[in-house]
Amino acid sequence: MSHTALSPALSAVEKQDFRNAMARLGAAVNIITTDGPGGRAGFTASAVCSVTDSPPTLLVCLNRSASVWPTFMQNQVLCVNTLAAEHEALSNLFGGKTPMAERFIAAEWATLLTGAPILNGAVASFDCRISQTISVGTHDILFCEAQALVCNHHGAGLIYFDRGYHHLLRQEAR
Repeated sequence: MSHTALSPALSAVEKQDFRNAMARLGAAVNIITTDGPGGRAGFTASAVCSVTDSPPTLLVCLNRSASVWPTFMQNQVLCVNTLAAEHEALSNLFGGKTPMAERFIAAEWATLLTGAPILNGAVASFDCRISQTISVGTHDILFCEAQALVCNHHGAGLIYFDRGYHHLLRQEAR
């Protein structure tokens, strides 16, 4: 794993203005999980996106001040679980201050190759190894190479837009 730090640039954009504008950027809701020598942990994130399909890689942004940060850094594996519409309450649970054990008992989990928890019923789950970390401002950008995945072709998706949850209906193939 390599680790690179980027120096912060001066910006004329105010922090709250940036946050307000970002609220207008709709994004899938994900629960990011890990398990390993550092323990089991998970958090809710919308800052996730595809990087490349060769090798299959996603990025996940994680605040270095988050209580789960040391666990993810020690384990170096994670699963990006993209939530279905019925997981709205679970998203809130993993996004709050609920004790870790209580978060995980609220759903059913499995594992694939890395041992990171895979959410049963997620729209998609990407079982990954962290291949690179870059620090920017308050966050680390985790580059995560998919080792295995599961797709669920039933049900609606869940996005976060304008500071609220919205359901996306799946369209039939044309």
